[in-house]
Amino acid sequence: MITDTIAAIATALSPSGIGIIRISGEEAFEVANRIFKAKSGKSILEMASHTVHYGHIYDGDEIIDEVMVLLMKAPNSFTMEDTVEIDCHGGVYVMNRILQTVLKNGARLSEPGEFTKRAFLNGRIDLTKAEAIMDLIQSKNEAARKNSMTHLKGDLYRKIKALREDIIYEIAFIESALDDPEHISLDGFHERLSGKSVNIIKEIEKLLNSADNGRLIKEGINTVIVGKPNAGKSSFLNLLLGEDRAIVTDIAGTTRDTLEESVYLDGMTLNLIDTAGIRDTEDVVEKIGVNKAKEALEKADLMVYIVDSSVELDENDKEIIDLLDNSKTIVLLNKSDLDVVVDEEGIRKIFERKNSNSDLESDNFNSEDNNLKNDYDVKVPNFLTISAKEKEGLDAFTSLIKEKFFSGQISFDDEVTISSLRQKEALSSALQSMKMVQQSLEDDMPEDFYSIDLMNAYACLGEIIGEEVGEDLVNEIFSKFCMGK
Repeated sequence: MITDTIAAIATALSPSGIGIIRISGEEAFEVANRIFKAKSGKSILEMASHTVHYGHIYDGDEIIDEVMVLLMKAPNSFTMEDTVEIDCHGGVYVMNRILQTVLKNGARLSEPGEFTKRAFLNGRIDLTKAEAIMDLIQSKNEAARKNSMTHLKGDLYRKIKALREDIIYEIAFIESALDDPEHISLDGFHERLSGKSVNIIKEIEKLLNSADNGRLIKEGINTVIVGKPNAGKSSFLNLLLGEDRAIVTDIAGTTRDTLEESVYLDGMTLNLIDTAGIRDTEDVVEKIGVNKAKEALEKADLMVYIVDSSVELDENDKEIIDLLDNSKTIVLLNKSDLDVVVDEEGIRKIFERKNSNSDLESDNFNSEDNNLKNDYDVKVPNFLTISAKEKEGLDAFTSLIKEKFFSGQISFDDEVTISSLRQKEALSSALQSMKMVQQSLEDDMPEDFYSIDLMNAYACLGEIIGEEVGEDLVNEIFSKFCMGK
């Protein structure tokens, strides 16, 4: 049991209209009573739960601030403990002074996430809801917010709980049959368990398949913009941002380092990296920028290759295409407002010829090679024609990303989407155990083999909702929370 009383500032440490100091624990009311004098003259210990009271915070005989105090008696609070919230003026010094007064009168400073941790340990929320709270606070877009709310409503918890109930029923049946074979028969059990395990595997795989989308919704799509110098990369970045963030000139090599920004685009968050133009250069600073561009590509979810369609392709294009993952790439044929000399058909052939053997050795980009080997990567990027200068093509680009990553839609209101690496790893372990159950059934192994793997799957799923976790993991999860939550 947690018996000590904790306190922290629950609002941002910056000047604002209001600040909140939160106190939770067995002595929360006593601590608050020592420093708060209500205008009504009543003691906090005499006041009813879930009421708000006006008065002043005192440090000894000195008035610190004029406040409103909210009282919530256990178990009807977020932490399921006695909780007091002091609403004061939002000055940084004022909030810190009140907090110091609270600590001086019997509370201790909370650890990051300790209020939510207590809600979990006291049984008010499961671990998926606790993680959803932090995801909600950190959500970068509407899709991330909705996904967090789905978890917070308990949809993932109920899904995992149902799977565990199905598994534990079969475990109990096996154990009962082995203990009392005279009264409990295993006839037909193999067929029934096989059908049940197939369904469980399908449900786990469905959750796992949502994990990549969940990560992209939560963290954003890591998008790297590449191209030759003066292809229009910075102009396109400015088009996405709606402001002149990057310097745009007619001089090649203007961008000599990577520029990083995040942009909200029709429900999606793109974590943009505008790179230095990739080309052979003797400029030391520019060469560092080119190397950084290559490093960024290795971590990209999306590669946006901008081509100046008004000039012929050259060796720099060859080097860039060699670095790209075709399946992750969108090719933007920029400067459509000028005379076009490079079209989609011409550059598509270059991507089709890209393979480990040829490595784009041909210098004739417009030649048709009919003697290519059959083992080349036939995957080709998506193509769009745009004019960053004339602000044309942004809507088509947005639609293409939605189609590429989210099958044309990014609303997951009715779906349970995994957005945590921890949850994904636990699901992967549960899936492996269930597949071992299937293998044991196919090999006609004894029933106690099924029981072992079923129990492993049951435990792995329990890690997701917090019913099979150790203290170290719990501490690690909540250490990532902000102070006062």
